[in-house]
Amino acid sequence: MIERYTRPAMGRVWSEEAKYQAWLRVELAACEAQARRGRIPPDALARITSTGHVDIDRIQAILGRVKHEMIAFLTSLEEQVGADSRFIHVGLTSSDVWDTATALQMRDATDLLIAGQERLVATVRELALRHKDTLMVGRTHGVHAEPITFGLKVAIWYTEAQRNLERLRRARTVISVGKLSGAVGTFAHLDPDVEEDVCRELGLEPAAVSNQVIQRDRHAEHAAMLAVAGASLEKIALEIRGLQRSEILELEEPFSEGQKGSSAMPHKRNPELCERICGLARLLRTNALAAMENVALWNERDISHSSVERVILPDSAILLDYILDLAVFVLSGLRVDTGRMAENMDASYGLIHSQRVLLKLTDAGLARQPAYEIVQRNAMQAWRERRAFLELLAADPDVTRWLTPDDLKRCFDPAWYLRNVDTIFVRAGLTGGPTP
Repeated sequence: MIERYTRPAMGRVWSEEAKYQAWLRVELAACEAQARRGRIPPDALARITSTGHVDIDRIQAILGRVKHEMIAFLTSLEEQVGADSRFIHVGLTSSDVWDTATALQMRDATDLLIAGQERLVATVRELALRHKDTLMVGRTHGVHAEPITFGLKVAIWYTEAQRNLERLRRARTVISVGKLSGAVGTFAHLDPDVEEDVCRELGLEPAAVSNQVIQRDRHAEHAAMLAVAGASLEKIALEIRGLQRSEILELEEPFSEGQKGSSAMPHKRNPELCERICGLARLLRTNALAAMENVALWNERDISHSSVERVILPDSAILLDYILDLAVFVLSGLRVDTGRMAENMDASYGLIHSQRVLLKLTDAGLARQPAYEIVQRNAMQAWRERRAFLELLAADPDVTRWLTPDDLKRCFDPAWYLRNVDTIFVRAGLTGGPTP
């Protein structure tokens, strides 16, 4: 992933240095497990652990000649360790080391993602509670529907963020698996208890059954969960983008002093942060598709997945880490124009209360279909002539035959739409109040 979208901590997890250090960690854990079984002399183990280290420049130089990264890594260790190197990588194949080490990197990366998702949950919770009773118009198909509260909209984001937090925690479990079962998974040259010992030392679960690789359904599931988390961020960003349109302008992402929105039009304040979230979420989805393609490999293993994973595993973690942080920044500094929300509620001449009028007429004894036709007729006239809906209803004898002026006014009381907000928030796990 390009530097522009790579945050430092996540970038370090996926650095070449971190990769080779993870390889070395697996190799040394295997040596220690063998030494505990008397297969490596204690003094040899001490020399291996004290002299073996990662030398990236030397690995790259050897790689240019041998064209095999694991052999280049092992050759570099052999040069450092000397004769005791004969105890390194005994009974192992490249994927034993590579897959187990990759699990360590993916676990570390997922820990950072979980922390980012937790920050998102806290930020969205704060926003929902602050605007629990902030009335605004609800929209379906982009058209005014009925009043809601902005807090209710954000409560939906909150519960979804909670689900994504649980998904990321499951993703960590799914990927925290190692294997040291050899070239085709038969433990022909290394006993299963060594695998169990090494995985325990590394904080991983041993794969129940494997061939030459850890099965890629795990990686696909992990990538899919990251993509879902990204899709939820896109959902939030898309909503903010839509509500920042000039004709709506109820929300506005942060815009700092000195920031420019357009090279040509000085007035522009574009929702470019939210647009960036939406764009990068698309990459997460395409990476998840590529991970699905990696599940099916020939026989006990081929290498078609490897080139793909060199890109998608770090990139997906880096991307989600980046847009999680960006989303927290946007939501923390989100400008909520409550005055504009009130203005927009009135922009459709009171039509957002049509269902209340319909139900009031049926409560008074009028059959539903005639009531619907009466309300719809007045609604269409209000929209066509840009006149107050309440005024037209109050002048229609088909309405006043059933409803008094006070009955009609009560239908247009926005407080009606707040009556169950507290219950909804309790169901969403949103109790208490925002931080002062």
